[in-house]
Amino acid sequence: MDESGFLLIPTRRRTWGPQGQTPNICYSYRHDRISTLAALSLSAVRPRVGLYVRFQPENFRAVHVPALLAASVGALACTRHSDLSESKIHRGPFIDHVREDFPRLQIQRFPACAPQLNPVEPVWGDFKNHTANSLPQDTQDIRNRLHANTRRVRRSPSRLRAFILASDLPSPLD
Repeated sequence: MDESGFLLIPTRRRTWGPQGQTPNICYSYRHDRISTLAALSLSAVRPRVGLYVRFQPENFRAVHVPALLAASVGALACTRHSDLSESKIHRGPFIDHVREDFPRLQIQRFPACAPQLNPVEPVWGDFKNHTANSLPQDTQDIRNRLHANTRRVRRSPSRLRAFILASDLPSPLD
């Protein structure tokens, strides 16, 4: 599970253009954003990876995490291991309540500043690559693009598996 944010300010990536003519993107410098929270789930019964995503205009706090965690755990019929960082929103009484509601849930912690261990980090890279060099007009435009990215990624089991394999954690897919 991990959080990220998507701003109205466009993400720029290398692009094609006529030689010697640098493309210009004009935009309004507004700091509106959509905060995102995502979790990847892996079924132990069959080789299936699921992606669970939530979007909201304000930053996620600890009170928001249990709903997504419960959705990802509830979808699986076996014992579930969840990898959470030590960040503030992944600790506290809200997470403890989810652990009480789902006794088969086993939480494994990794350091807050270790993105290479988090399988959701490549999801953000993929989403940001697919929205790069675009000019969102408002937060609803960002939300629509994020929903489209979520649908695109969910339809690709090989991509979901690649996100898990890209992390430095021991592969649960072996």
